[in-house]
Amino acid sequence: MLAKVWIIASDWKTTKSILYQHGRAPEHIGSLPAITRVMPKKKTIQQARKDAREGKAPTTQAGEFVREEMEHIRQGKHGARSTKQAIAIGLSKARRAGVDLPAPKPGRTSESTRKQAERDLAKGQSRQGQKKVSAKRSRAVRTALKRESREAASPRALSKQARSAAQARRKRGTVTPAKAFHA
Repeated sequence: MLAKVWIIASDWKTTKSILYQHGRAPEHIGSLPAITRVMPKKKTIQQARKDAREGKAPTTQAGEFVREEMEHIRQGKHGARSTKQAIAIGLSKARRAGVDLPAPKPGRTSESTRKQAERDLAKGQSRQGQKKVSAKRSRAVRTALKRESREAASPRALSKQARSAAQARRKRGTVTPAKAFHA
């Protein structure tokens, strides 16, 4: 008896190519090992590298990964508890993909979040950072995120997040005069 297996791919064409790589016709989905998409899409990585070549800031490069994460939520691949969490997932993927985005300064976030960001950055900068991911952990994270709401990527939620982030920057005084809003 074959167990039911889910193949996660961005589209049917990718799924079919994975099936044929394993010597299976599309009707034999149940007999394949579980395959998960850990790395971001090739298009996202290429766009981030293009931004880097053009001399754009690491935050701009990381924005590509955040955009991809919002797309995933809108497509229903998974959810997020908040817009902030969705952005954090995108930034983590960016750091692991090699974007030179520094970890938040002490006091800006919790110590554990900062340490994780440093680990992600180190993993993205090292050449041998591609260790096999625990299937059990990946499945647990994916299942937990699937339970969350899709509201985090709605235009209303993104607008609210942008406004509150801008307000926090104004409060801290980290808005540069050229970027300040002039009414």
